[in-house]
Amino acid sequence: MGVIQTLDMQLTNMIAAGEVVERPMGIVKELVENSIDAKATRIEVSITQGGIQSIEIIDNGIGMDSEDATMAFKRHATSKIHKTQDLWSIKTLGFRGEALPSISSVSEVVLETNDGKESTKVEIHYGDIISAKPFPCNQGTAIRITGLFYKTPARLKHLKTVSYENSLISDVIQKFALSHPEIAFTLISDGKESFRTTGSGDLLEVVYQIYGKDIAKNAMIIDDGDSDYKIKGICIHPQFTRATRNAMSVFLNERMVRPYRIQKAIIDSYANYIPSDRYPIVILDIKMDSQLVDVNVHPSKWEVRLSKEQQLEYLIKESLPKILNAHIQAPEVKLERIKEEKIVIQSFFEEPTPTKKVEIFQPIEQVVEEQTVDYKPIERKIEEALYIEPVVEKIEVIEPLPKRDFPKLRVIGQLHGKYILCEGDQGLYIIDQHAAQERVHYEQFLQTMNDTKHVMNPCLVPHMLHASSDMVRRVDEINECTKAIGIEFEAFGQDSLIVREIPMWLKDVEEGVFLQDLLDNFKDETEINKNKIHKDKIATMACHHSIRFNRFLTPEEMLEVVDQLKNCEQPYHCPHGRPTFICLDASRLEKEFYR
Repeated sequence: MGVIQTLDMQLTNMIAAGEVVERPMGIVKELVENSIDAKATRIEVSITQGGIQSIEIIDNGIGMDSEDATMAFKRHATSKIHKTQDLWSIKTLGFRGEALPSISSVSEVVLETNDGKESTKVEIHYGDIISAKPFPCNQGTAIRITGLFYKTPARLKHLKTVSYENSLISDVIQKFALSHPEIAFTLISDGKESFRTTGSGDLLEVVYQIYGKDIAKNAMIIDDGDSDYKIKGICIHPQFTRATRNAMSVFLNERMVRPYRIQKAIIDSYANYIPSDRYPIVILDIKMDSQLVDVNVHPSKWEVRLSKEQQLEYLIKESLPKILNAHIQAPEVKLERIKEEKIVIQSFFEEPTPTKKVEIFQPIEQVVEEQTVDYKPIERKIEEALYIEPVVEKIEVIEPLPKRDFPKLRVIGQLHGKYILCEGDQGLYIIDQHAAQERVHYEQFLQTMNDTKHVMNPCLVPHMLHASSDMVRRVDEINECTKAIGIEFEAFGQDSLIVREIPMWLKDVEEGVFLQDLLDNFKDETEINKNKIHKDKIATMACHHSIRFNRFLTPEEMLEVVDQLKNCEQPYHCPHGRPTFICLDASRLEKEFYR
């Protein structure tokens, strides 16, 4: 008797659900993508207990007829592709036909839809169709999910806290709003509205809603392209950074993705403007022919493959630095008064006085217990939920950051032997004398390197470097990357490389250490960028040659520092990404003196 058997459809759907539906956020993402594909202009998402208790999504899209409403829950049933060739030119967000059957296999689903001609209600409990009948409802589709993972408790226990699941859903809705500013999104969490956009099509307005006024005011418009790619979006002044990559939102043909190499190209573009442990805020929408991208990589659709990815990286690394250089300016410092807070010490026996409303979420274990006692889908008459035009308070009109020139500065003194004080049109400018000289010397060293890279000095004793056999085999590849800076390695035995001559610009560097670091960097990264490889070494050289703190300068020396900084190609940040100077706005100073 054969032991290999064909799995039944329900079990197949539950296996697929493990990839498509990892947590409530995955459900929200899949269903909102369906709403966008259905040409919705308003999408409302309501969740309870981080989506664990219930998820409801209502849109005003084209809807479905009764036949499609039931067919949609069959695996690999889709209206978005029809033949093999369609896989290589996908223009919709969804296409697999796996989302709805996977979701319905691990939850209780109620679907109500109206295509303008007929309306239908379909109920499915853990893969079994309970009913499918005519039902009055508004144009579009409303879908409600309850009892998620009720029959797969192991999956339920792997979910994190309610607040964490809430934050994941909020983040994915915000990314949808950034990729589709023309759609009005609303997120309601536990009965309270937590996020809303107007759908005006203004990306800057969405940035304002998500990140606030200060960041929106420091936005720079991205609009560039080549023969294959068009990049549009917004990048934020390097003054504002984040501790993680999450604020770098990348969309390929309006599809949210997690492309490591594109994110790395963005980080490299900001390398001269922010510290190495910080990440920029960038919203980048990349348009291309759909045949250049393969989205059929993973069921979650977070990963894609690009045919000309290196070309796109070059475009980003060329465009973003130009924008930053054109718009960069000294960071403005905000002066805020410290407010006194009244602290009340209360007895344990007294009734607490409500001073601040604090929302406490139940631990995930408690939610599991409540669900296992008596779990039934909550009935709600979705047809009664009429759409009302969203009322959003008028916000201040925010313009992108204008192009700026280096300010005209007049030296007025020095503070504590550390900072040069200058006055300018905007107010008081404070220059970090050490960081400013680091920038000056860094660019001088780079210029020397470019001017003398072909002037070689033979080594009296060749530099011998230990290397793995793999590195020795790749010596030609390494030399292809390092020839632009005048360094050539030569294989010497099975585990060594030697360098017989070095360029003139390396005369101020400990040559052996530099060459070994160069090999180590190549071992970690397959692609070598000249400026990136040498940035740390040259930055260290610049640091050692710069004015130290606690050194008092003459007026002439301070003026020389300012003039040298002014002539730099990028005068606003030191090689490590720290600001060289900041500005205290004159109007803010006047407010502090009650003028």
